[in-house]
Amino acid sequence: MSLSIYNARLLDPASGLDETGAILIDRGKIKEIANGQTEPHADATNTIDAAGLCLAPGLIDLRVKTGEPGIEQKETLATASRSAVAGGITSFVVMPDTRPVIDDMALVRFVADTARANASARIYPAGTLTTGLDGNAMAEIGLMAQSGAVLFTNGDIPVANASILKRTMAYAASLGATIMSRPDERTLSGSGVMNAGELAGRMGLPGIPVEAEWIGAMRDTALAEATGCTLILDQVSTPRTVAIAMEARKRGAKVFTTAAAHSFFFNELDVGDYLTYCKVNPPFRDEETRLGLIDALKNGLIDAVVSAHDPQPPEEKRLPFGEAAFGAAGLETVLPAMLSLVHDGPLSLLEALAPITWRPADMLGLPQGRLAKNAPADVILFDPGKPWLCEREHLRSRSTNSPFDGRRLQGRVLRTFVGGEEVFAHASLA
Repeated sequence: MSLSIYNARLLDPASGLDETGAILIDRGKIKEIANGQTEPHADATNTIDAAGLCLAPGLIDLRVKTGEPGIEQKETLATASRSAVAGGITSFVVMPDTRPVIDDMALVRFVADTARANASARIYPAGTLTTGLDGNAMAEIGLMAQSGAVLFTNGDIPVANASILKRTMAYAASLGATIMSRPDERTLSGSGVMNAGELAGRMGLPGIPVEAEWIGAMRDTALAEATGCTLILDQVSTPRTVAIAMEARKRGAKVFTTAAAHSFFFNELDVGDYLTYCKVNPPFRDEETRLGLIDALKNGLIDAVVSAHDPQPPEEKRLPFGEAAFGAAGLETVLPAMLSLVHDGPLSLLEALAPITWRPADMLGLPQGRLAKNAPADVILFDPGKPWLCEREHLRSRSTNSPFDGRRLQGRVLRTFVGGEEVFAHASLA
């Protein structure tokens, strides 16, 4: 069955395309792209009049947590994918910090097989850097890579032992594998729960200083440079961290950066009256740092933006701020968070889409993330100006701990296609 989507605003950040046109989808791939076309393709068996809506590549998210296996009450691969496609995310990497952790080839295969059977999005498993995430011994990276792991990470807990991390990076480099590491010096950030500064002091809460991120980034980039490893600095939250990565890149290191979408939207003041839905790690920084991070994004210095989806059930969030779990549900708010930077002026629409489409695809060597002939037909139709109220009870994640709860947002996905098959349609289209 072939499908023609016509009379759409075609947006392809990889090529710079932004004009009215149509695409023809056949056998799960994009067969033709017709700029300027406002009529359906003559050979199509099915047609959709986009009526001027934006047609873009499906979003690609490099950092999603679920609870499967072992903590399914937080999130399953199926419920995460349901939330993802509603937010326009057609591919995502799932983190390995489950119970048990994903530290061997059998568990990598379990995630991949379960995703293929139950998920509506493309799900790629990540493996652990160290066995059990304990930081004491390198995991079987080679075997996990053969089983389908696309990158390796210790999740929220960086490997403290620099010698072990260096050996792991050297081995990963020999395999051509990618490592993702959270830049964080835990002896500094240890018991912190929000951004360190005057506000944290007034609230009586221990802070997470920016220096912890800088020192972690300097260590990790130095080891990546020494070993030739491909490194992704995970969820940078300050422009200085980006600068550390760029300096290493100038010296030839293969270093990339990601940042969480919510880090561009919120600052430390949003913690407000001890709002635990705003307790994330890295924390929301001060306003000057937020604006600096946006400037780095505008200048193309941040390679990918992630949802940092970290579902937590109510019993983990409805606690005193210091005791509540870190984490935010973010799969359905990545696009509106990025579009807020378009509506407010700093970014163009193509600039906002680039770090959530082709750039993360290129980081992992994936063929999707672009509107191109013979590319996978993973596409979304969205209205960039459609207003909506984010209400956590209407989010599709199993856990709804969203800092966007109660916020008025602009930009809504109306249709999502994976491999040419419609996997999400907004209720307004019924």
